[in-house]
Amino acid sequence: MTRTLSFINLRRSFTTLLLATAGYHYVEASLNSMMQANGKLYFGNIIDTNTMQGNEDGVLKGEFGMFTPEYSWKWNRIQPEKGKFHFNDSDAVMEWAEANGKQIRGHTLVWHQNIPDWVDAITDKEDLMKVIKDHINKAVGRYKGRVYAWDVVNEVFNEDGTFRDSVFYRVLGEDFIPLAFRTAREADPNAKLYINEYNLDYAGPKIDAMLNLVHRLQAQNVPIDAIGSQTHLTSGRVNEVPAQLKRLASTGLDIAVTELDIRIKRPVTPAKLQQQKGEYALVTKGCLEVPACVGISMWGVSDQNSWVKEALPAFGAPLMWDGNLRRKGAYGAVDGLLRKGGEGSEMAGAKVSVTRRHGGRGRHGKRRLSL
Repeated sequence: MTRTLSFINLRRSFTTLLLATAGYHYVEASLNSMMQANGKLYFGNIIDTNTMQGNEDGVLKGEFGMFTPEYSWKWNRIQPEKGKFHFNDSDAVMEWAEANGKQIRGHTLVWHQNIPDWVDAITDKEDLMKVIKDHINKAVGRYKGRVYAWDVVNEVFNEDGTFRDSVFYRVLGEDFIPLAFRTAREADPNAKLYINEYNLDYAGPKIDAMLNLVHRLQAQNVPIDAIGSQTHLTSGRVNEVPAQLKRLASTGLDIAVTELDIRIKRPVTPAKLQQQKGEYALVTKGCLEVPACVGISMWGVSDQNSWVKEALPAFGAPLMWDGNLRRKGAYGAVDGLLRKGGEGSEMAGAKVSVTRRHGGRGRHGKRRLSL
C-alpha cells in the first residue's frame, strides 16, 4: 500500500510539473466539486467569524461550497434585546461567503436554545406571534435573495416524539411552526425553507413524529421545502442512516444531511478509526443514492475544534481532519467514493481540473481539460 501511494503521489507531482511547463494550472478536485459531479448541489461545512481567519480557512475555502453560520445568525446574537438588532457578525459571514463564491444556509430562526431571556419569558400569545414575525422578517429580509436556504424551525421534538417544552410550544402549541414558515416565505420567496432535527437516523418515535408533522404541514399548504437531518452520529450506530434518508425523502421534499459528524467512544484506536472511515462512506453513499438528497454539510473541520470535545468528553475524533489538520481515513473514504461516482476520467486516483493560462480557446482565453 505504501509503495502504491508513493507511486500515485510521484505520478501526480510529475503530471503537475508537465502541465505547468505546458502553461496549464493543475487544480485538485474538492469535495464540493466532486459532489456536484455526482449530481448534488454541494458539500458544505460551518463557518463563523471565529473560523474565517483561523488555520482552517484554507480547507474551508478549498473543499466546501455551502456554509452554515455556527453562531452569529442565531436569535440571541442578532436580537439580544427586543427590537435591537445586531448584524455585524452575520454581515461579515455573508460578505465572506460572497467574496469567496460560496453559498449560505441561514441557521436558525426559531429554536428553543440560543434565545434571549426576554423571548423565553413571553406568555402572551399575540405578543409571541408578533415577536416571531418581527424577528423572521428582519433577519430573512436582510439577506433576501442572497441565501440558499433557512433552517426555519430547529429541534422541535423530544426523543419520544412529543413536542419539546419550549416557549414557542407552551404559548402557541404546534401553530408556531406554520407561522414561522409562512413568515419566512413572505420575507424571501426564493429561499429553501427547512425543518431541521437531530436523531432522525434511526427508526423510532422521533422520525415517525417528524414524518407525521410534515404530512400535516403539507395538508395545510404550509410552504415547507425540505427536511434537514443533522446526522450527529455515534460510531457503531450508523447503519440505519440510508434507510431513514429514504423515509424522509418519501415526503416528496428535498432532504439534506446538515450537521454531519461521527464521534468515537474513547479511547480512539486505529480499529475504531477504520470503522469510522466506512461509516462516513456509508452516509455519503446514502445521500448519493437518494435523488431528493441535495447535499451534505459537516459540523466542523478539525477534531481539535469540534463541539464534541467539550460537550461529550467521553467521545472524540468526530471529523475528517485530525487535531493537526491532517486528512484522516474518513476523508479518503469519502473522496474515493465521490471520485468513483463522479463524471470524468481519473488518473492515478486523482481527478483534476486543468486550465490553460494563455493561448487557449474560449471566450476568456481559457480551456478546461479533464485528466
